[in-house]
Amino acid sequence: MKTLDARGLACPGPVLLAKKTLDDQRPERLAMLVDNDAARENVGRFLASRGFAVSVERQGDDYLLSGLLQGGGGGDVAAAPTATATATAVQAQPAAAPTRVVVLIGSDQLGRGDEQLGGKLMVSYLKTLKEMGPELWQLIFVNGGVRLTLDDSPVLAELQEYERDGVIVLACGTCLAHFAVSERQRVGQSTNMLDIVTATQLADKVIALS
Repeated sequence: MKTLDARGLACPGPVLLAKKTLDDQRPERLAMLVDNDAARENVGRFLASRGFAVSVERQGDDYLLSGLLQGGGGGDVAAAPTATATATAVQAQPAAAPTRVVVLIGSDQLGRGDEQLGGKLMVSYLKTLKEMGPELWQLIFVNGGVRLTLDDSPVLAELQEYERDGVIVLACGTCLAHFAVSERQRVGQSTNMLDIVTATQLADKVIALS
């Protein structure tokens, strides 16, 4: 089994490398070396979404992910979703699904002018989003917005409730790593740019806040 070396690749490089390999070669086994927690989570989740059982082994400062296709046959890979959990969630929706709205949140403040006011406005906005009802499909946090998914978030309880109600909550893994807060994430899944691009492509409406 050939081992793909994704060390040093910026997000979403490791996931794109895994996707290309599966699409081109349809292997039943796949191994990949990555050098950070975000890549480990993103590649592992992607392989799982394509029907692989994934194991992870620590090798010094790196991680070796080994995937074994479940159900047998490379053809299963071709028939599997071509994106990560985002696309899988879409395929699972009924034909008469409501409008899918993605809210992309790039800051822990809403608007500019006063930081304290901006923080209060963002909290109020996220608490009020429930009024959108079943149309609210995904909440994606990037850049400073990922702080709202941490253990001290003023809207942690609300975001956890959204997730329990079926809203997909995603936080940019590269952003969490940049701010060195990955271990403090308490809601949602760590994600990568491929997931984000796929979500915005498949959404009926995207609301971007920065």
